[in-house]
Amino acid sequence: MSTDTVRAGAADEAAERRREQRGWYFYDWACSVYSTSVLTVFLGPYLTAVAKHAADADGFVHPLGVPLRAGSFFAYAVSASVILSIVVMPMAGAAADRSGRKKPLLAAAAYLGAAATTGMFFLDGDRYLLGGLLLIVANASLAVSMVLYNSYLPQIAPPEERDAVSSKGWAFGYAAGSLVLVGNLVLFTAHDSFGVSESTAVRICLASAGVWWGAFTLVPLKRLRDRRAPSAPAGQASAHGWRQLAATVRDMRRQPLTLSFLLAYLIYNDGIQTVISQASVYGSEELGLSQSTLITAVLLVQVLAVGGALGMGRLARTHGAKRTILGSLVAWTLTLAAGFFLPAGEPVWFFVLASCIGLVLGGSQALSRSLFSHLVPSGKEAEYFSAYEMSDRGMSWLGPLLFGLTYQLTGSYRDAIISLVVFFVIGFALLARVPVRQAVRDAGNPVPEMI
Repeated sequence: MSTDTVRAGAADEAAERRREQRGWYFYDWACSVYSTSVLTVFLGPYLTAVAKHAADADGFVHPLGVPLRAGSFFAYAVSASVILSIVVMPMAGAAADRSGRKKPLLAAAAYLGAAATTGMFFLDGDRYLLGGLLLIVANASLAVSMVLYNSYLPQIAPPEERDAVSSKGWAFGYAAGSLVLVGNLVLFTAHDSFGVSESTAVRICLASAGVWWGAFTLVPLKRLRDRRAPSAPAGQASAHGWRQLAATVRDMRRQPLTLSFLLAYLIYNDGIQTVISQASVYGSEELGLSQSTLITAVLLVQVLAVGGALGMGRLARTHGAKRTILGSLVAWTLTLAAGFFLPAGEPVWFFVLASCIGLVLGGSQALSRSLFSHLVPSGKEAEYFSAYEMSDRGMSWLGPLLFGLTYQLTGSYRDAIISLVVFFVIGFALLARVPVRQAVRDAGNPVPEMI
C-alpha cells in the first residue's frame, strides 16, 4: 500500500471522526435546554408554588399519605428520580454495549424525556403530583440518554482530543441554554404584551424546552454511528437493572482506581447538581428575588459557562485535568460559603455569585467526563458510564435529599444551601488521593502526556 493511500485513508478517517464529533456536540445542544430552563430556572419555583397552593393549613402536602413540607416537594422529586434511574440506566448501558445499538436506545430515551417535558404545559392549579411525575420521567430519561451519549466519547475522540471534545460539548450545551433563556426572558417579562398570564408564560417556557430537545436530537441521531463490540453478542441485555448494576460494580472492583475516581465524582458532582437544581428555589424563597432576576442570573451563568468550559479545557492542557478539577472544587466551596451570607433582596450580589458559578460549572463537569473516559476499559463504555451518570445532569439524589431534609428540619434555605459544602470537601479529599496515570494504565488505555 502506497504512502499516499495511507495518508488518504487517515485523512478520510479524521474527517469522519470530526463529522461524528460535530453531531455529538448537538445532543448537548438539544438536552441542555431542559437542564437550564426546566430544572434550573422555572420548574423549581413553579412546582413549589403549585405544591403550596395544594398544601393544607400547616403548609404540608400529602403524596401517597406522606406529610411533606410543600417547600421540600421539588427537592424530594428530584431525589426520587434517581430511584428509577438506578433501575433503568445499567440495563440500558448493558444493552448498548452488548448489542452495539446505542442510537435506537438514545432516541427512545430522548423522545420520552422530551414528551414528558412538553407535557409540563398542563401543570397548573394544584397538580403538583403531575408535576412530580413528569419531573421524575424526564430526569430518568435524561439520565439514560446521557449514559449512551457520554459512552460515545471514547469512540469518537482519541485520548489526546477528549478534554477538548468534551469541553466543546458542554460549551454547545451552555450556548443553547443561553439562547433559549433569552427567549424565555422576553416571554416571561412581557407576557402581558403576548396576551398570556405569568403562569401560562412559565408553562410555555417549560414545554418549549421539550420541543427543542426533541427537534435537535435529530442531528446526533443522523451523524453518530453504531459500533458492535466484537466480544459482545448481539441481542443479550440484562433484564434486571439492579442485577446489572451489581455486575458492573463487581467488574469495577478489578479496576479499584477507576472506582475510587467514580466515588469522588459521585460525591462532588452531587453537590454541583444540587446547587444547579436548587439555586432558583433558594433565590426566590430565601432571598425574595423575582423570577426575571433569576432568569437573568441563570443566563449570566450560561454565558460565562461557555467561556469557563473552554478556558478550563485549556488549563487542563498545561496543568492536567485532575489539578484543574481540584481547583474548581475549591472555588465551589468558597462560592457556597459566600452564598450563605447573601443579603435578601439584593440581586447584584446574587449576580456576582452566579458569575462565580458560571466560571467553574462547565469546566468541572466537562473535565470530569473526559478524565473518566480514560479510566474505562475498552468495550464497556456504556456500562461504566451508566454508573457515572447516576450523579450527572441533575440525577443526584443525596444532595437534594440533604437539602430537602435540612429545610424540613430547620425551615431555613440558608442552612440547606450551606449543608452542601460537605460534598465538595469530601470530593476534593477523595479525588486528590487518586493516582490517575496509574488508573489509566490499569484500565488498559494509553496515558496522555498531560492528565
